[in-house]
Amino acid sequence: MIDKAKIEEAVKMLLEGIGEDPTRPGLVGTPDRIARMCEEIFGGSEERVAKHLSTTFDCDNNDIVIEKDIPVYSMCEHHLLPFYGKAHIAYIPDGKVAGLSKLARTVEEYSHHVQLQEQLTAQISDALMKYLQPKGVMVVLEAEHMCMTMRGVKKPGAKTMTYVCRGEFESTLIDRVLCMIK
Repeated sequence: MIDKAKIEEAVKMLLEGIGEDPTRPGLVGTPDRIARMCEEIFGGSEERVAKHLSTTFDCDNNDIVIEKDIPVYSMCEHHLLPFYGKAHIAYIPDGKVAGLSKLARTVEEYSHHVQLQEQLTAQISDALMKYLQPKGVMVVLEAEHMCMTMRGVKKPGAKTMTYVCRGEFESTLIDRVLCMIK
């Protein structure tokens, strides 16, 4: 649960800690804006993932389904800075498929937590295996991390790629999927 009052107080303290006056005109509403932003950014839920992925359709085709270039935005748990990029999902149905928007909604729900990209990739894969029960799943995430872009090493444009395979994704299928999402 998001505690807006605690967030507002913390933002006021942060502003004071960096030498700002939280009562000056440009900052007066900032604690409230940040608290409302946190409700939006950190509001993902496992219950909504289960609901999204329970909407399935019977399908005789058991070939690979790929949804690529799903925008993803999350917050790094180490620096509380954003990382953003694209998610690509491939799965081999076993008699049922999900509505395509449900795959994107699954990415969105898990990305709305303070997160590691590696963990996010695994969470999406595991949810698809659990709720869709396909023959196999592969999730690829490519993202730029603001902690590498605007601080520390300062290397804008560097991307981190993670991928997780579950089930029947043997190496020939992995190569095939990676070629298809390029």
